[in-house]
Amino acid sequence: MNLPADFDHPSWRTALGTVAGYAAILLAMFVALFLVPYGIYVALP
Repeated sequence: MNLPADFDHPSWRTALGTVAGYAAILLAMFVALFLVPYGIYVALP
């Protein structure tokens, strides 16, 4: 059994790309919905 070769299949790359894409979208939404309003709130006198 050759373990590293098993993870070289294109489906693993697709799965990792999907997870990375969802993580990027969630991070962008977190920044837009929480950090930006907090920054605006802190900046206002």
